[in-house]
Amino acid sequence: MHLSFFIPLVLSINAVHAKPQQSMERITTTAARTTVNSTPLPVVVSSIEQAQLDLIAPTHIEQVLKQVAGANVQHGNGQEYLPALRSSVLSGAGACGAILTAEDGIPLRAAGFCNINELFEAHSEMAQRIEVLKGPGSALYGSNAMHGVINVITPDTTYNEHQLGLELGSYGYSRVKVRTGKDMGNQGIGLNASITNDTGYRDDESVKQQKLNLRHRYNQQNFTLNSGLTYTNLDQKTAGFITGYQSYKNSETAQANFDPNAFRKAQSFRVWSKAVWQTDKSTLTITPYARSQKMTFFKHFLPGTPLEENSQNGIGMQSLWHYNYTTDIALNIGLDSEYTRADFLQYQNEPTEGSDFLVATVPQGKHYDYDVNSILLAPFMSIDWQWQKLKLSVGARFEQLNYQYTNNMLTGRTKEDGTQCSFGGCRYSRPPSGDNKFSNLSPKFGLSYKINNAHYVYANASQGYRAPQASELYQLQREQSVADLNPETANNLELGFKGKFKQLNYVLSAYSMKKDNVIFRDSDFFTINDAKTEHQGIELEINYPLTQSLQFALSATHANHRYRYNQILSGININGNMIDTAPKNIANMQLNWQPTDNATLALEWHHVSQYFTDAENSHNYAGHNLLNLRAAWQLNNRFTLSARINNVANTAYADRADYTSFTGDRYFPGKPRNIVLAANYHW
Repeated sequence: MHLSFFIPLVLSINAVHAKPQQSMERITTTAARTTVNSTPLPVVVSSIEQAQLDLIAPTHIEQVLKQVAGANVQHGNGQEYLPALRSSVLSGAGACGAILTAEDGIPLRAAGFCNINELFEAHSEMAQRIEVLKGPGSALYGSNAMHGVINVITPDTTYNEHQLGLELGSYGYSRVKVRTGKDMGNQGIGLNASITNDTGYRDDESVKQQKLNLRHRYNQQNFTLNSGLTYTNLDQKTAGFITGYQSYKNSETAQANFDPNAFRKAQSFRVWSKAVWQTDKSTLTITPYARSQKMTFFKHFLPGTPLEENSQNGIGMQSLWHYNYTTDIALNIGLDSEYTRADFLQYQNEPTEGSDFLVATVPQGKHYDYDVNSILLAPFMSIDWQWQKLKLSVGARFEQLNYQYTNNMLTGRTKEDGTQCSFGGCRYSRPPSGDNKFSNLSPKFGLSYKINNAHYVYANASQGYRAPQASELYQLQREQSVADLNPETANNLELGFKGKFKQLNYVLSAYSMKKDNVIFRDSDFFTINDAKTEHQGIELEINYPLTQSLQFALSATHANHRYRYNQILSGININGNMIDTAPKNIANMQLNWQPTDNATLALEWHHVSQYFTDAENSHNYAGHNLLNLRAAWQLNNRFTLSARINNVANTAYADRADYTSFTGDRYFPGKPRNIVLAANYHW
């Protein structure tokens, strides 16, 4: 049955009741780093709340973020992914620095040391809420928040609530969830944990992952102290790309794993304590934190398939003073700081296989071995002024990031022992030890006008930026000996409407962003940053109770992401071309039906339009449509059963598609139809 016929049929069958109106108030902690109602603010924050997260019960955070207009997270294999937020899908050594990811407001990684898959270190599987701040957030969050912020908020488990859950699914999937807490009056303790095992549908792939949150709460009359700890462990056997035009449509090829030795092992640890002092006119928040991460993975996508070992350890502090100067004027002043020590090692145990050129230029042994110490200091300030129906917000953040780099090998592009490679030199080049310093001032200006009690119009102008990542500065190739890089910048203009029309809640946004000094690796394998891109789009998020029992939600995006600089690739000037892996249209629609007080049925449709897979716009992926079905049945006040059928139509599709001159068309195939059954017990 064609989708265009099926959805109106569902609507007509169930459009018989009226649903009570819902409040348009949207509570967020990401928009201002404190708990506020985001509706009057001149920014857009999308929030996936607890009830929806419970229904989705995500096995991967991509399943949540697809419900956010402007987001396009492409699932790789296991827990891996590539992100996009008001952008093309980001790839490359430092591209992950364009989106800041956080848990409970604390960045998952230090500025300058991002990992493209770092959201697997957040406990999204058992989050209380996931918030997405869209557009540059650098004036508040600094480097890496150039396209926005993804903030996973863990639950406060310090009250007398207990939960035990079990999930079983297709292809050897299982997950155990535990949540418990103890309220002791003015203090409490709690635990939030999940254990995941997934053998996967592709050959020789698997995910074993454990995540743990611990919480402590202490409060007095004008003082609260909330502390948290997160530990994650990932042991993953990875299945890589498949190649060949539309090879994802061949079930045997899609299931095959041509990189059976690939793996990723990663551990992360974070601890923080948030102290809040309140008076009648002011609130002071100080949050010290520490984080530690280490990871080893097999780089199956590189010639010679080297191993990488990296780690980072650091401490930091966030501070914010909010002062109500008058009932209409508020002042925010803060200082963020952190110190990080990171190390990176890449080595190859076996000789390279392939052409004579690859064998000669990709040597066995160590390729890189370096340490980096970094210090970040960032004061910021903003003023909010409410004048009748108009709200003005002006702010800026100055940030300075210092790297102290130590090369633990011979400088240059030799083998580990100093021997020269033939064919002009070795592939990997190590710059000499030295220091790098980056600073930037990031301003913002926003206004919001209250048309009436139900509608707002807002506008903002802001600048985002990201400092060059350590990987871009110190992992050089070929003849490049030093990377002379500047921070990437993004200038953004945005206009939108928020509000409620009868029972319809809506957010409509239009933005235009231009990025300069975009960092990329050119055809000579030099890391440079003279690229320019532009990003323009319209986003719509609506929520509408069609009847008392039927809820409709839509998140839709129409966007153009283009190159705006001259570069000749394969004889084609890409200036004006669509950026590869940037679909123009993405839509996610949900119908939630509650036939009885204790039963819920949800249908989700996700659409990704055609997109080009190379910068020359010579190759493309046709796009796809997916249907997912979810159901939950609350047997009593304590026990709930649920079921999820993903990819109901068993569509053959690619989670990710791209094209390279070396491999041709390549894909991460999407999972066929799969079922997950779950039981949850609360007491």
